[in-house]
This record gives sequence, C-alpha cells and structure tokens, in this order.
Amino acid sequence: MCTLSCAIFVATKLRKQDVAGKRVLEVGSYDVNGSLRKLIGSWRPAEYTGVDIQEGPSVDLVCDAEKLLDIFPEESFDVVFSTELLEHVLNPKIVVSNIKRLCKRNGIILLTTRSYGFHFHPYPYDFWRFERPDMEELFSDCQITDLEEDFESPGVLVKVEKPSDFVEADLSELKLYNIVIDKPVTEMALSDMTRRLRIGLAISNAVLSTTLSFDKASNGLRGRILKLSKQS
Repeated sequence: MCTLSCAIFVATKLRKQDVAGKRVLEVGSYDVNGSLRKLIGSWRPAEYTGVDIQEGPSVDLVCDAEKLLDIFPEESFDVVFSTELLEHVLNPKIVVSNIKRLCKRNGIILLTTRSYGFHFHPYPYDFWRFERPDMEELFSDCQITDLEEDFESPGVLVKVEKPSDFVEADLSELKLYNIVIDKPVTEMALSDMTRRLRIGLAISNAVLSTTLSFDKASNGLRGRILKLSKQS
C-alpha cells in the first residue's frame, strides 16, 4: 500500500543512484491504493522483488514478512522498503529485524507506518501504532538519515542506512503501543489478539444493533407524529 505522503517521502528521499543497478526488495507490495513500483522501476534496478502475504498486483512472491529469512539469504538487497505494513503484522519487531538483516551493509531502508490517532483499518488485521521515539529505538543500530511525521494523517516515515559495522540491537524489552488492548506491550499472542478483537467486534455489533433499533423506533414515532399533525 502507498499513500500520497508515503510516495512523496520515498520519491524525495531515495535517489536514482541508490537504485540503479541495485537489488530492491519491497515488503508488503500488494497494490491496494497505489504502488511505487513504476517509479523505482524507472530508475533501472538490477532486480525488483515485491513480497506480500497474498497474491495480487505488484506481488512477485507470496511470503509472510516474519519468514523472509526462510526465502532470502541475509544481506541480499541494497534497498529494502516497506510502506504501510508494520501496523498490520503480529510481530513488528521480528519484521524490522528481518528487514535489517536482509539489507546489505551500507544499504538503505525506508519504512512508513501509522501513529496513535489513526483509525482502525484491518487488512486483515490492525495491531500497532508507532511514534518517532519508537523508530529511534527500532533503528538504534542503524544511522537514521530522515525521520518525519506524516503530513496527511497520524503516521511516521523513516529512512536509515545500515552501517558497515552493523550489530543488531536487542529489542526484546521494547514496548510498542497495541491498539487492540490499548496499551504498550513487548509482544502479543495471536490467540489473545483474536479473543480481544472478537470482544471488540461483539461490542461494536451490539452498539450498532441498539442504534439501529433506536433509529427505527424514532422513525416510527416521527411518522406517527407527522400523521397526527396532518389529521389535525
């Protein structure tokens, strides 16, 4: 997925010389509302691979982002980027680790994701929200060259370079804000997520049903009042 702000960020922060003749990986490449594939492809990379969890436009290979290292060797790509994916995965720290490990030393990583205040948007899930300090922690083992807040809606955009002396940071104790349980946590089991989502959906459906019943009753009352007013 790619919003206008994501497209502008990548188009202005990534240079043609960063891509030409290089290997590029897009993680979460399914074209739902836009894609950067044509732009980056016009810069003539040696290889452009788009991966996503399901088949679709701009997807070359179906692969779970948490299992990328089962498919590709470490340090396989010069540029790795991901737009609007991280909030949807169950284990974002694993995905970030995979992205860093797949990027070559002195390579480039670009990532965009949503922040607190952005609406719930399950495609098929929606779990996390990230702020600038989270990006600073997630990429504390790399050189952050650009870190911005989204000008369109709550979100954060980051570009980093993987250093030649890269040593991966331990992020096991890092807490990230989970919108399903409404608090920062170090990790969350899918079973707990599913249970809480079901509770949330049940409450939402009950509220919706009550609202519809109230609206129906109100419309009936308004109809009777209107009928009486005409009779009088």
